[in-house]
Amino acid sequence: MNARFSAFLPGCLFHDSPMLLQETGAGDRLSQAAAQGDLSEVKRLLHQERIHPDCLNRFGKTALQVMMFGSSPVAAELLKQGSSPNIQDAYGITPAHDAARCGFLDTLQVLVQYGADLNTPDASGSLPIHLALREGHVPVVAYLASRSDLEHSDCEGYTAPQLAALLDPRLAALLDLST
Repeated sequence: MNARFSAFLPGCLFHDSPMLLQETGAGDRLSQAAAQGDLSEVKRLLHQERIHPDCLNRFGKTALQVMMFGSSPVAAELLKQGSSPNIQDAYGITPAHDAARCGFLDTLQVLVQYGADLNTPDASGSLPIHLALREGHVPVVAYLASRSDLEHSDCEGYTAPQLAALLDPRLAALLDLST
């Protein structure tokens, strides 16, 4: 972890950074704009008000964690400005888990482009591919299949291929093709 980030405060200001991060509510404003998919407001807050992209809102979440996942341009802007693609919440859920669970392939691709780790398990041991399988998001499963550790077992003991075989033969066939 970058030393600059080790001083991360919920108020959001790094004393060694030129970005405005200590203002109360900065994380709330950035999170709200991201959650609404308002790219112009996200850019304004990042570039003009100098709010750090990993500034925490009042709930302890970053804008990337609460963004409208169908808005890959918002994800790209946050990531381009330094947001961590691998940030985890209290349940170990990363933005990649959320994008996979919700079926937002374009957002998932942006996250991967900026270094998202697709093999980080959440608190239930699930990788993003486990979540995409459970929700039946075929294009997301197809994308993740060659990028995921298919031998990783979740807390229920299922690898992605085993879970796919239980849920849907089409999904199992997709995973067979990727190996």
